[in-house]
Amino acid sequence: MPGYLLWWALGAVVLVVVLGAAWGLARRGERRHTRHRLPTRPRHAPDAPRPRAAVIVNPTKFEDPQAVRDRVRAVCAQLGWADPIWQETTIADPGTGQAERAAQAGAEVVCALGGDGTVRAVARGLVGTTTPLGLLPGGTGNLLARNLDVPVDSVEHALAVALTGRERLVDVGRVLVDRSGEDHAPRPEMFLVMAGMGFDAAVMANAPEHLKAQMGTGAYVVSGLQNMLGPQFKVRVRVDDQPEFTRRTKTVLIGNCGRLFGGVALIPSAAVDDGILDTVLLSPKGVVGWAAVATHVITRRSRGHRLIDYVSGERVALHADRPEQVQLDGDTLGQARALTAWVDRRALRVRVPAQSS
Repeated sequence: MPGYLLWWALGAVVLVVVLGAAWGLARRGERRHTRHRLPTRPRHAPDAPRPRAAVIVNPTKFEDPQAVRDRVRAVCAQLGWADPIWQETTIADPGTGQAERAAQAGAEVVCALGGDGTVRAVARGLVGTTTPLGLLPGGTGNLLARNLDVPVDSVEHALAVALTGRERLVDVGRVLVDRSGEDHAPRPEMFLVMAGMGFDAAVMANAPEHLKAQMGTGAYVVSGLQNMLGPQFKVRVRVDDQPEFTRRTKTVLIGNCGRLFGGVALIPSAAVDDGILDTVLLSPKGVVGWAAVATHVITRRSRGHRLIDYVSGERVALHADRPEQVQLDGDTLGQARALTAWVDRRALRVRVPAQSS
């Protein structure tokens, strides 16, 4: 969820009216775009076994998980599928083990029903297998689904895509997170949307839990206000075999996808299956600097800006002059001095709408 949190923080401080109106228009456009009828039930031979899906659900995202389960079962029955395998995530296992077991049990598709963190955990259990991932909206961001044109306003419509859509091979971002900056037991991780170091990760790490429960994305506005005027940090950047360069910056985002909440494109050149990671460094100073960055992002200008650096490659290494917060697809990992990310090309199968690009 890094992109939409950054978008909200910027909009709340410097362009709240303009960005709010643009977001509203974009969301209305998304709702019009994703209002699909469920497909009719496919014809199966009377004695043919019905296919079966698995749904890995984060129960904390729903007030009544049983009601959601009933809706999922109804769609499966309508489309001629068997009752789905239903497994809930836990603190000890946020979805990876459940996905592995579901794939081994022969599920035709394994669906993640939760936020971006749940999607990442479930995907980790499916990377490198022939079992596709289905994306069901259960969070606020749903950023991978947005980048793949999967409906995000209806569990039923998204489930229909998971059951009847086509498969698309997408890239996975691999990353080593080094807390010490000295290559002491770096932590291997993966991401599907974005990895971030600096401001965007700090916004997510510092958003109070009670405010998130009461205000939703508004909690990130509060956290953004608290963090936006803090000091920059110095980071060394190396992309592939290109010469290393240094910047003083507020945040670094490494994108496997580029489209954010409300259709805003933070990294216009990013594509989820191009074998490339697109990195952006945002280096504003003060409110005026944030306003310039926000305007550049929202107007979708294709050229760079003196406060924004875009670099692309198969591998990117970051080394900060001090520990900074790190996040992967909205999950905060704590502070680290260095991280290295690279592409695992087309390593994950995802169900997308049959007519999508």
